[in-house]
Amino acid sequence: MSPREDFTAVIETHQSTFGLDLNADAIERFAVHYELVIEHNPLLHLTGPATPEEFAIRHVLESLAMLEFLPERARFVDIGSGAGFPALPCLIARGDLKAVLIESKEKKAGFLETAVEKCGLDGRVKLINRQFAETQRPNVTHVTCRALDRFTQHLPRLVKWSGNKALLFFGGPALREELKRLGLKMEERLMPLSEQRYLYCVRNRTEK
Repeated sequence: MSPREDFTAVIETHQSTFGLDLNADAIERFAVHYELVIEHNPLLHLTGPATPEEFAIRHVLESLAMLEFLPERARFVDIGSGAGFPALPCLIARGDLKAVLIESKEKKAGFLETAVEKCGLDGRVKLINRQFAETQRPNVTHVTCRALDRFTQHLPRLVKWSGNKALLFFGGPALREELKRLGLKMEERLMPLSEQRYLYCVRNRTEK
């Protein structure tokens, strides 16, 4: 099989493990995004090396774990979007969602603009090519982050910037400890097929 076919097969095989029931259109658009990332990765370093199976599970299916915490018509901001995870898979899977993507690197922001168009997400995405700390927090219900450089170092500033919005952060045990150090109470979800990758959800916060 081709890499695209391998990728699609993994999505179809493992979606139920993640509690998902994806339609054929969504899976096709995931494949479009996958091929765009693979095409641009040598120049832009969007993701680390990954087989089609690793890409499907770690980047796409794990991103979709966030859907459990997003109510109908939620609007979220994705900090350091890079290749578009977790935002683009979630937007592809659910047409009621809208998002703001904040990506400070110009070439990666250009990639995101192309990916939004190719994946049929025009009209539901706003792209900001700046550091999150240089922007005013947009009108959103949730703040998410998956691959921000020096995540734990930026965490206190990001939490303050987020105000009272719910947080959906992807990371390992070190991120959990930093969230606890900041006095934040959270729910956590261990990613299926993983031993140390988690989604942390912090809700019911007061404005800071």
